[in-house]
Amino acid sequence: MRLSADLLAFQTRIGHEFRKPDLLLRAVTHASIGSATRPDNQRQEFLGDRVLGLAMAEALLAADPSANEGQLAPRFNALVRKETCAEVARQVGLGDVLKLGRSEMLTGGRRKEALLGDAMEAVIAAVHQDAGFEVARAMVLRLWGDRVGRVEADARDAKTALQEWAQARAMPPPTYRETGRKGPDHQPIFTVQVVLASGENAEASAGSKRIAEQTAARDLLQRLEGGAGS
Repeated sequence: MRLSADLLAFQTRIGHEFRKPDLLLRAVTHASIGSATRPDNQRQEFLGDRVLGLAMAEALLAADPSANEGQLAPRFNALVRKETCAEVARQVGLGDVLKLGRSEMLTGGRRKEALLGDAMEAVIAAVHQDAGFEVARAMVLRLWGDRVGRVEADARDAKTALQEWAQARAMPPPTYRETGRKGPDHQPIFTVQVVLASGENAEASAGSKRIAEQTAARDLLQRLEGGAGS
């Protein structure tokens, strides 16, 4: 089969030319448009998550031979979490080539954090299926770039970091509340607000409450720390 022009360009962005183009086509096909004759990327997501995990585990061990398990675990989690996968997906323009059903198109599926993260895992699996683990690992390390080297600063999740910021200033923990929800029941978009006792707050939207909370916490923390440094 021949790939469309946008998928050919996507191959260039990720640095891998597929010998079996159908693997890439499947990786960018969301369940909302999948069918018996058009398989979706859910099984590849499952595989890609494991390929990514092994690649990151090996990279972390190599980067810091003296680190113990307690130090490695949060670094690993920071590198493989959906938010990071979605960040890489945006970096390579994966959202632009996704094959989505009408409902997903209407609710901004190309920008959804969870959907992009899942699709990035599927692309990793597709490369693994097409050319083996070594090639897939090389692509992962190339796309993740200096994230492995600077992961110590990003290892704590944003909610934990914001709570520690508040505690260090004798403030109670931040509170989170859902302020909005839109989209169909099977694929909602949640809006969550985080508020500190001092009144500072931030709001974010995502395809899951957990991701929305993390994003809101990260945005607020960056604003607070930026203000502290100015």
